[in-house]
Amino acid sequence: MLLAGGTRKRRTGLRSVVRFVAAVMTMSGVLLLTDAGVTLAWQEPISAVLALQDQAELGDELDQKLDAPGEGRKQGDELADDELEKLAERYREELATGEAWGRIEFPTLDKDYVAVEGTDQGTLQSGPGHYPETRLPGEGATTAIAGHRTTYLAPFRYIDQLGEGDEIVIEMPWARFTYEFEEQLIVEPSQTDVTDTVGHERLVLTACHPLYSAAQRIVVFAKLEDVKPA
Repeated sequence: MLLAGGTRKRRTGLRSVVRFVAAVMTMSGVLLLTDAGVTLAWQEPISAVLALQDQAELGDELDQKLDAPGEGRKQGDELADDELEKLAERYREELATGEAWGRIEFPTLDKDYVAVEGTDQGTLQSGPGHYPETRLPGEGATTAIAGHRTTYLAPFRYIDQLGEGDEIVIEMPWARFTYEFEEQLIVEPSQTDVTDTVGHERLVLTACHPLYSAAQRIVVFAKLEDVKPA
């Protein structure tokens, strides 16, 4: 009888462990499905929270830059083309990887983000990243920016919805630059000439394509239309 009782206790204990493990696995499955569903419908939630924290810090950093119009110049002063170029060149030379670069705004998408300097994997976790090998707004050349589409706030998730007449605004410490959509292309990752300089000042946005894949790249081109001093 004692052996039978001990066996029943062990079986009861084993069933409790099995039920606990089953409950944990069920909950894990639910969480994984929820995470997948949110990612498909919007973006990956955990990385989004981390990126939001980075964006808040970068926003404070950028605000300090925007409050400083530059040596020998007052806010609202008109800027000649050569002065725009000098201010942009000086700013570019002082930029460090991961530093707040400027703000990119999508009026038709009702989105805006603080962009950072650099396009390495770690830097792009904080926000859209400026290709260091390209120029800055005001330098009369190509400004190129990369961004994620499903993780880390997914800042470029909806750039495929940009079309004719849509504007993209870049806010820098010395001026606001408004670009108008030109065209959209799907290219191979090896096609790096999309960021080359052309005969006019333009903005180029790049991101992985299609969603949840890095097989190709979606590229949006926009031409500079207007400049307003900071």
